[in-house]
Parts: sequence; C-alpha cells; structure tokens
Amino acid sequence: MEHINPVLVPRHRLNNGMVIPAIGMGTFGNDKFSADQVSDAVYGAIEAGYRLFDCAAAYQNEPEIGKVFARAFKNGLVKREELTIMSKVWNDMHGQGDVLVACAKTLRDLQLDYLDCYMVHWPFPTYHAPGAVLHGRLPNAVPFSLEEFMSTWRQMEKLYDLGLVKAIGMSNMTITKLEQVLPLCRIKPAVLEVEINPTFQQWKLFDYCEAHDILLIAYSPMGSPCRPERDTTPDDLVTFEMPELVEIAKAHHCHPAIICIKWAVQRGHVPIPFSVYENEYVGNLKCTTEDFLTDEEMERLKKADPNRRMMKGMVFLWESAKDWREIWDNEDPE
Repeated sequence: MEHINPVLVPRHRLNNGMVIPAIGMGTFGNDKFSADQVSDAVYGAIEAGYRLFDCAAAYQNEPEIGKVFARAFKNGLVKREELTIMSKVWNDMHGQGDVLVACAKTLRDLQLDYLDCYMVHWPFPTYHAPGAVLHGRLPNAVPFSLEEFMSTWRQMEKLYDLGLVKAIGMSNMTITKLEQVLPLCRIKPAVLEVEINPTFQQWKLFDYCEAHDILLIAYSPMGSPCRPERDTTPDDLVTFEMPELVEIAKAHHCHPAIICIKWAVQRGHVPIPFSVYENEYVGNLKCTTEDFLTDEEMERLKKADPNRRMMKGMVFLWESAKDWREIWDNEDPE
C-alpha cells in the first residue's frame, strides 16, 4: 500500500486552537457496506496516512471501528494523539442526561478515553431506525425547536467541561437555525458538518461560517452516488457528470471524484469521502498533496454550481411540512 506522509496533508486550526487535517475519512456505509468492511477500510486508511475519521452512533459500526483503533495503537501504527476522531449523538438521545450516556457508549465502543470532536447529528430529536425505508412520514417527526436544541447543546457543553470531548460541533444546520442558537451558546461550535460538493456548494453557509470562525466539514463530497434510495428524487443530478468537472478531470488525467476532493481542500472546507476500496481512499488522500487546481479552474467550478441538494433528509419530514425544503428552512444556498 502507498503511504502518504500526513505532514504533507493541509491542516486547519479550529476556533478552540485544535489543529485538524484538511481531509478525513467518513465511516457511513450508506446501508450498502457491512461494519466489518468499513472498519477494515479504516485500518487501511490509517496505514495510508489518514489522521481524521468521522464516526457516528447511527452508523452502527463504532464497536468494529473501535477494535481497529485499538489494534492500530497496539501495533504502533499510530499514536492516539495523532488521530482526530469525531462522532455524533443520534436523534433518540437528545433527552436530559441522554447525551452523556450516548457519548459514554461511543467512547466505550470506539475504545477511547476522549473524542476530538462530538456533534449533534441532526437539529431535532426525530428518530428512525438505521436503514429505514421511507413509507409516508414518521409519526414521531417534529420540526426544529430552539428550546429542545439548546437543552441538547447544554449537555454537549457539559461534555466539553468534563474533558470527554476536545471540541463540540453541529451538523445539518441552516443559517436560519444558527442565527437562533449561536447567541445562546456558552461554547460556540468548532465545526459544522453538512452536505457540500461541486453540485451543491452552499456559498452563503460557507461565508457565514467563515465569518463566525466555524469550520465546515463536508459529507457527500462527491454527491453521494451510493446514498440510500430513501433520499433520492427523479430530478437528482449526478455530480460526476457535471460538464465542468468532467473537463477539468480530463485536464488533470484523473477521475472527477479526485477533482471533487481537490476543490474541497483548496476551497477551505474539510471533505470526508468514504470508500472501502484501497485505490480510492489512497487516491483521495494523495490528491490533496499534489497537482493542485488553478485559480481559473476553481473559479469555473464556482460559477458552474447548479445548487442541487442530494441528501434531503426526507425521512425526517413532520406531518405538517409541505416538502423536504422545510427541513432546510427553505433557504437558498447560493
């Protein structure tokens, strides 16, 4: 296996002083890959030089990944302090006292003493079982509640106070929601994880978070071609078929996926691509250290943004919601 020196990978400094890599590896198997397949890929990624991993209780693979981390530490492959390990509290653990319980379980499953970052996975407590198939709307689905969210966030702040997590963050938030919660936060989020890719660039949110010193973590950095069917609609785009992306990839003699990663890292947000295939995850990491996109190519991709969300979260729609856009406060991301 080819090894990429982690020192060559760009890095970011968070608002609490932490320094993290500018690219990580996701661990959501998209309901298509087993926990063992994902964890095997994590070990391979550590060998390849990855130092940032994005986990979540909802992915149902943290126990297997924890065994991989323990093996990597035991074998001297990497030291704990060299890794940035993130996880998220799932929607069914927002109740009073539940966040601490959820974090404790994640720490136990991942075989860690602390997390580098812990995030609120979704800004509402609507729960669905992993791998759920969408048939109508969930009876327990509720819209965003500032009071409920802040109760959850207060527990996140407590985890930070206890030293169980080095940073706390949010996920799947909008500017509308951030404007409500940020003034109430005793500890500001260090990161915000959302969908970002060349076909959904979220420039308004990018600029907003940059102004508030919040680093964006990007899931679905390639448009998530393997995303669950419950989150697809007939008018979805295929990111890899974006003409500008295809042409730039040809100029660099690589797959459009590589351009997605280069664009993300050079733009300044942190992509967390996932793959169980060695050639893909090695290539994703290596491309951040060489053959950079030109300013003209970056600008061309920016102007070509079709502004099409892929991960819509339709499974979380509450009864009175008109359509999935209400989950995102009907915001225009451009």
